[in-house]
Amino acid sequence: MQRSKINKKILTEAIQKNIKMALQEDMGNMDLSAQLIEEKSSAKAYVKSKESALISGIPWFNGTFLMLDPKIKIKWFIKEGEIVKKNQRLCEISGKTRPILSGERVALNFLQTLSATSTTTHQYVKAIANTHAKIFDTRKTIPGLRIAQKYAVTIGGGNNQRIGLFDQILIKENHIKSSKIMRDLLSLSLKYAKNKDVQIEVESLDQLEKAIEIGFKNILLDNFSIKSLKKAVLLNKKRAILEASGNITLKNVKKIALTGVNRISLGSLTKNIKAIDLSMKIETFKSL
Repeated sequence: MQRSKINKKILTEAIQKNIKMALQEDMGNMDLSAQLIEEKSSAKAYVKSKESALISGIPWFNGTFLMLDPKIKIKWFIKEGEIVKKNQRLCEISGKTRPILSGERVALNFLQTLSATSTTTHQYVKAIANTHAKIFDTRKTIPGLRIAQKYAVTIGGGNNQRIGLFDQILIKENHIKSSKIMRDLLSLSLKYAKNKDVQIEVESLDQLEKAIEIGFKNILLDNFSIKSLKKAVLLNKKRAILEASGNITLKNVKKIALTGVNRISLGSLTKNIKAIDLSMKIETFKSL
């Protein structure tokens, strides 16, 4: 099963777009505070983690400083996707002082946020180890960081569901309510989404049975209880991919995986995250 739906070109474009937007938002026309520092001075700074985490977002971190000054040097002591310990030194940044100070907040924001997504994903992936289920993300991402967060999900060992409304059809409750005949939705989906996945969301075993009878091969089970999920798996008889979603936590995800569903999708991977606590400190300073 392919974890990521993001190709290299899309990822590269997203990184550059994210960084440009974030720096413009933060600096505007000028970093006034940086003007207080001697222009030709140089410094070396380091970043350390104040808690254990699975790190992701290094391309955004590096890109932020290099966009401000291509001559800045960054030395990493870890790799993307590596689990770090509390108080572990992650990298060193050396170069002119002003761009280091100007890029600090934006670079850390990316690294803290994306590491939070990858860390949370890793926790869920680890929780369902030795089951047949896979962890998937959703479209519940921070506005503007869709590609970045879905990238972080894959670094954490999770899988991408659809990237957006353009690459897969998901027929949700409101689509069904807005359509006269549920059966027509499958034929229309196959017409407008040739060679793309088509999934339908159901809220009851009766809806599931109807969706299977119509011919849907990918079905999302919305807010089903553990008992209902077990019944759904038995009813399905492996005719369709079943995805559990809604009210899933680290406490119940293993039980959900053991019902026999194929996929488990969580908005909390990208929506309910708490930024990883990282800090950057100037270690040496040289005035010219």
